[in-house]
Amino acid sequence: MRGKDKRDKGMPRVGRTWGIRIGILLALVGAWTTVQAQMPVDDGTLTLRPMLQQLGDRLLKGKQGSIVAIRPETGEILCLTTNSAHGSDVSLAIATPYAPGSTFKTAQALMLLSEGIVTAETTVDCTNGFTDGNIHVGCHQHRSPLALPAALAVSCNTWFLSSFMSMLNDDFVYENQEEAITVWSNYMRSMGLGGALGVDIPGEKGGLVANVNYLNRRYKEGWNARTILWAGMGQGDITITPLQLCNLAVTIANRGFFYTPHIHRGTTEKPLAQRYLRRHTTKVAPDAYAPVIAGMRKAVENGTCSSINTTYPICGKTGTVENAGKDHSAFIGFAPMNDPKIAVAVYVEHGGFGADLAAPMAGLIIEAYLKGSLSATSQAKAKRIEGKVTLQLK
Repeated sequence: MRGKDKRDKGMPRVGRTWGIRIGILLALVGAWTTVQAQMPVDDGTLTLRPMLQQLGDRLLKGKQGSIVAIRPETGEILCLTTNSAHGSDVSLAIATPYAPGSTFKTAQALMLLSEGIVTAETTVDCTNGFTDGNIHVGCHQHRSPLALPAALAVSCNTWFLSSFMSMLNDDFVYENQEEAITVWSNYMRSMGLGGALGVDIPGEKGGLVANVNYLNRRYKEGWNARTILWAGMGQGDITITPLQLCNLAVTIANRGFFYTPHIHRGTTEKPLAQRYLRRHTTKVAPDAYAPVIAGMRKAVENGTCSSINTTYPICGKTGTVENAGKDHSAFIGFAPMNDPKIAVAVYVEHGGFGADLAAPMAGLIIEAYLKGSLSATSQAKAKRIEGKVTLQLK
């Protein structure tokens, strides 16, 4: 099996996890009118920002994937752009579950901290990767041992796999591995994973968070900690839609809560339904967020996504998702660090390293929203990204 290099390489999965894609293909006439066309005319004012939609369209040109941005304090969707071989296809963002790769290490860290399996100071030695019996997962060269924030910043596979194995095999805290998986699954579901969020766009589908019933059905001859191990680094029995990935970033930006994402702004004549105004609180311990956010900040300052470091503090996490073809490029993040105004998720099929494509695309979306425009340097970067073609015609 392949290991991971300095730009966040993940492990191959057995086969490729494909989500259910709803059969609505929308004409490529601009993402603003695309999403609007799917909504009834009298559904209210859309929360989408035309400038972000237009930029997202540019960045996704020649690629298959999604860009989702949400305002953390309200759940308003600021940007939802998609592209495929057939043009814009909103199902890629709201109904196509993907393996999240190392972006999922943020959720893992929050769960492990909350359960007391690790602390922010817990260190793990990493010498050429993680080994358990005949399983070996490579890791790139970095200093060792690493505590949690640094492990997030450089995306150390060994740290996260070892820590997850410690939880799954802890027969003092948990009666058995079934209980450990149930606890893990409950945390993930509280963060908005494993099921539809309830966005006000038809056709949403949720991803997969493995539970005991699922594992018993899939692995009829039995399963153990090594079976589910890969979920600890965002591969295997875990899939997430780009909308859910962005919402995960929202929960971190908000330090433990989110509002159901929505694309309509309430008006006097047609106020928002209560379900979009109700705050959802995660199971994560409040004090677990600080070290994870510190790690995401380090990732931007001098880690896997340092290319988007700028004058305002962005927190982020890259993902490079291995599959049956060229790797998928993923990123989640938010900014500013202590006064979050925007959370972003970018997922580009066959886009390569998360640091090479998804992260810089997200950085441009964040800049455009916070600054109101792109600098000359960023305009040039956007043009270079626009010229990159990763779309694979089938």
